[in-house]
Amino acid sequence: MAFSTIKDTITFHPLGDAAIVIQAGTDISEDIHERVKQLFSCIEQHPFEGYVEAVQAFTNVTVFYEPYKVYQSAQLKQRAISPYEWVKDYIENLLEDNWQEGNQAKRRIVDIPVCYGGELGPDLEEVARINDLTPEEVVRIHTSGTYLVYMIGFAPGFPFLGGLSEKIAAPRRQTPRMSIPKGSVGIAGKQTGVYPISTPGGWQLIGQTPLSLFRPNAERPSLLKAGDEVRFVQLSEKEFFSMKEEDR
Repeated sequence: MAFSTIKDTITFHPLGDAAIVIQAGTDISEDIHERVKQLFSCIEQHPFEGYVEAVQAFTNVTVFYEPYKVYQSAQLKQRAISPYEWVKDYIENLLEDNWQEGNQAKRRIVDIPVCYGGELGPDLEEVARINDLTPEEVVRIHTSGTYLVYMIGFAPGFPFLGGLSEKIAAPRRQTPRMSIPKGSVGIAGKQTGVYPISTPGGWQLIGQTPLSLFRPNAERPSLLKAGDEVRFVQLSEKEFFSMKEEDR
């Protein structure tokens, strides 16, 4: 994809006085996700003086920076432009020099074991009822899919996964739970996800994984990252508690 094409499909706008949002589209799709991922990677690999971090979301990348450092390093006093304008120009030039058509990295596939139903998945039967299925059919459909990690957010290490079959889609609970156990696997609308820490939430809980998706003391705290693919593998209750003990 030539820069003239990517330039025509992205927009920029400020977020306060210390961040810029690069909007790559409006739809949640794999094509937009790949564009967002390439934008994120390009910026991460070519930071500028005053750069803080880039945050990848469903359809955009937000770049945070220190305005005064940008102002000083780019000598903006002599150029009569704002730090925001300089960062915008820098990113546009960066993409012009580095954007490559079809520059798609191979996706990492991560298998997540899950014990479904019972106390570990208290909403499995409700999801089945909503979709006129048996609990076993819900599990079969959930474990037969491959899910793309669109973004990490809401809680540390929480993956928003796309690719859920409409056959098992279900609305959020009318009354959210005050505390959801770490490792709970849930469904909300056409998305599925895993709670990496104990937190309030309203997703329909269909199972639980013994794996720790967020380890704050690890070099890379989040097990998953945007662009990964996830497959769910069914466990028995005995296997679940055995693996949970090993994970400790």
